[in-house]
Amino acid sequence: MTGPVAVSAAAPPRGSVDPLYHAPLGGGMRVRTPFNPPADRYGRGHLGVDLTASAGVEVLAAGAATVRFAGPVAGRGVVVLVHPDGVSTVYEPVAAVVAPGQRVLAGQRIGVLRGAHRSCAPAMCLHWGARRGEAYLDPMSLLRPLGVVRLLPWN
Repeated sequence: MTGPVAVSAAAPPRGSVDPLYHAPLGGGMRVRTPFNPPADRYGRGHLGVDLTASAGVEVLAAGAATVRFAGPVAGRGVVVLVHPDGVSTVYEPVAAVVAPGQRVLAGQRIGVLRGAHRSCAPAMCLHWGARRGEAYLDPMSLLRPLGVVRLLPWN
């Protein structure tokens, strides 16, 4: 397993109608636990990423979507968004400020981080997952490229 990874993928301005995906947290993100799909259907794995965050931080819609679910699951608040391209994104643990059936825009506040996610406890983090149909996706792969990648010499 790799250590934390810092990613800069700022959320869009609130209310924007951008077809691309953006960070579900304002400012940069720090990946605490990366996506790690299981080797088989019943194997161990991590079907999303855990993003380091503080309690009470705003959680933002990663893209324009319709709220499919917003409520408690096993004692933790969960929000599920369905995007026009068929991707569903999941956010937990979140105290939701949205309701099922509601349409949200990219960067719109969907809740605040509240509670603990089991893979981060006792530290706080936002678990962000994504899937298309039955296939789980690395949600970081949804983010637009951060620009041109250039390899620089060590010296």
